[in-house]
Amino acid sequence: MSNTTITKVDSKYSPAGKMGQKYLAAGVQVGMRLWCEEPGEEKEETSREYETVGYVIEGAAELYIAGQMVRLETGDSWVVPRRAMHRYRIVAPFSAVEATSPPAFVHGRDEARTNSGGADMTERALYDV
Repeated sequence: MSNTTITKVDSKYSPAGKMGQKYLAAGVQVGMRLWCEEPGEEKEETSREYETVGYVIEGAAELYIAGQMVRLETGDSWVVPRRAMHRYRIVAPFSAVEATSPPAFVHGRDEARTNSGGADMTERALYDV
């Protein structure tokens, strides 16, 4: 029997993560989060144990991956592959929704930073495909 549970999340009451993200609806395979950021310092380069797809609601940012830079503006969408070293720079007041697979908040994936290009061995063992 398949899961038929409906989940609704009111973003006014969503929990927030340490990086400023608001957690939205999440299932077993995918989770959503909302970002609302102001221009400021360039974010530290990192890699994550999940794939991210996102959509810019408003504003602009620069996304850097493997020597490439893509400017993200209102209406643009993007993909950051799992374990790809990347960083962002917010260049105009920015709002975006991201979906992560597997869900970023499970097992601390969202808050753990990996700056060496490698993953925590526990995470790598659990989620290698």
